[in-house]
Amino acid sequence: MSATLRSLEGQDEASILREIQSALNGLRFGSVEITVHNGQVVQIERKEKFRLQPPATRNT
Repeated sequence: MSATLRSLEGQDEASILREIQSALNGLRFGSVEITVHNGQVVQIERKEKFRLQPPATRNT
């Protein structure tokens, strides 16, 4: 996943919550990390994992 630069400076709490919700949207396995500096959210990072299932075994 590539990094996207988004300005959160001057945004209200609702905007930050929308960004967090966007990062969580569709996430099945992984994590969302929120970095706070001097009491302000400065970074939201989404890490997504894709779990592969082994093929089903056939009993023949």
